[in-house]
Amino acid sequence: MNSESYKFCAHLIPENYVNQGRNSRSAAENATNQLLEKRRIPEEGLDDYLIERILHDLSEMDSNNFPTNAGAGEREGRVFSSLVRKRHYRFIHGIGRSGELTAVQPKAAGSSVLAVLTNELALHALRIAGALHVQDCFVVPMATGMTLCLTFLELRKQRPRAKYIIWPRVDQKSCFKSMLTAGFDVVVVENVLRGDELQTDVSSIQEKIEELGAENILCVHCTTSCFAPRAPDDLPAVSRICKEHGIPLIVNNAYGTQSSKCMHLIKEAARVGRLDAFVQSLDKNYMLPVGGSVFASYDRTFSQNVSRLYPGRASMSPSMDLFMTLSSMGISGYKKLLAERKEMFSYLKERLKTFAENFGERLLHTPNNQISLGMTLSTLETKKCTLLGAMLFTRNVSGARVLVPDSVQKIEGYEFVGFGAHYQNYPAPYLTLAAAIGLRKEEIDLVLHRLEKCLKQLASTVRQESS
Repeated sequence: MNSESYKFCAHLIPENYVNQGRNSRSAAENATNQLLEKRRIPEEGLDDYLIERILHDLSEMDSNNFPTNAGAGEREGRVFSSLVRKRHYRFIHGIGRSGELTAVQPKAAGSSVLAVLTNELALHALRIAGALHVQDCFVVPMATGMTLCLTFLELRKQRPRAKYIIWPRVDQKSCFKSMLTAGFDVVVVENVLRGDELQTDVSSIQEKIEELGAENILCVHCTTSCFAPRAPDDLPAVSRICKEHGIPLIVNNAYGTQSSKCMHLIKEAARVGRLDAFVQSLDKNYMLPVGGSVFASYDRTFSQNVSRLYPGRASMSPSMDLFMTLSSMGISGYKKLLAERKEMFSYLKERLKTFAENFGERLLHTPNNQISLGMTLSTLETKKCTLLGAMLFTRNVSGARVLVPDSVQKIEGYEFVGFGAHYQNYPAPYLTLAAAIGLRKEEIDLVLHRLEKCLKQLASTVRQESS
């Protein structure tokens, strides 16, 4: 209602009651104005009613929601199902235009405001997490692998002679296939085993560049967040090499935004060398549905070029979900979640160390990985290790991974021995658990309780077989 509406209300009921309602609306409007003016995550999270109110107000700016609109085109925001329309808060036109993902749509002013504002909130979130000097970012309605693929395709325009991507091995299919899908040959650099931990073979990266020639290399593709026993790549060292040879560095930061260790590596790499872009998942870092990512760069021009490469319009859902989530968290809520995740990692580490010792196993010493932990399964034969993974899954333990050193995986003509372990001959089978954002202490306790029951059951089976 506008000021005239409140005047008319005062003719119907006492004016002091009307003023109470007007003051409440003014407070809500002030919160909305602060969000639009500052383009930052609010200090304290907004309540659901206010967030929905903002969404409804913005959606009314889209042409498909104009009461007098008469559409004569092929895409007029007509939606058959009222459930679908409600689910999307009547944002039907998506984001971007046919020529650029971040372009403003004339038909959808509200959608465009929401998309631009969400990108600003995402940039603020990255800076809170530690990437203080990042220049630009935008939400991509594709998961991490496809966004990396888009990045490689943009680099092809800059480096048309290049056919190779140098990739320190990390056994995760989507990041590997992102390079193959873009049409490049992957030069796999095996990791170095130091104690229990797998670390970046920086000298081999240098040797591969000298062997292949810098002009023939599209980029070096590194990884921060990964399953133990692999450590995040040594980004500062690699970035220096990339700067020396004039080669782009692209970082798969899939779930690294939640880790101060990963974000510190990104910040340092940008400071001491060359880092062109890093990509992170929306679901893994901000607890959203799968299907979106954030592309970020210290080079605003490169970021805009990647945005322009995206063909056609794009789904509004990831942007809207991130807007609602960050607005609901607020700065204080987001920082609290980041701090709690660190606490849960320490708790999981201590519990898993004691647990492993009780079963004659040990916690893998991987000090540079601050998200994932590993426990040896040396007392189990290979068949029992595989069975343990199945037992945990059937007991509703998700996310735990059991790895055996002799597993082989073929992907598009490439063969990986010891796939999943990031290494050809890791010394022992092991199990990994991760302390990701949102993990609760009671979940850790329940996982270890079920793991204990599984190991005891396997031990009982072994005794029966031997007798």
